[in-house]
Amino acid sequence: MENQEEKSCCMRTTARSEEEKRKLIHRLNRIEGQIRGIRAMLERDAYCPDILMQSAAANAAVNAFNRDLIAGHIRHCVVRNVREGNDEVIDELVATLQKLMK
Repeated sequence: MENQEEKSCCMRTTARSEEEKRKLIHRLNRIEGQIRGIRAMLERDAYCPDILMQSAAANAAVNAFNRDLIAGHIRHCVVRNVREGNDEVIDELVATLQKLMK
């Protein structure tokens, strides 16, 4: 695997276990289904508060996906980089968390 610091943000990769990938993809599939459901509600002129409740549920699902992804990132990528002496990864993590918390 190439050094992540030498790559642009679009070229960096993270090796994940098949189990981790499966769980994240499963969560994304459920979110995708929720979004399709919201679209269907809108198309059939569902009551606004009902759509908003489904939208809030989808938002919570995206937040749960983000929590799982960031936890994996900290446990694997951040820990590995710090052990290798790359403390810049901490600044990157802080910046990422700040963006997520907007």
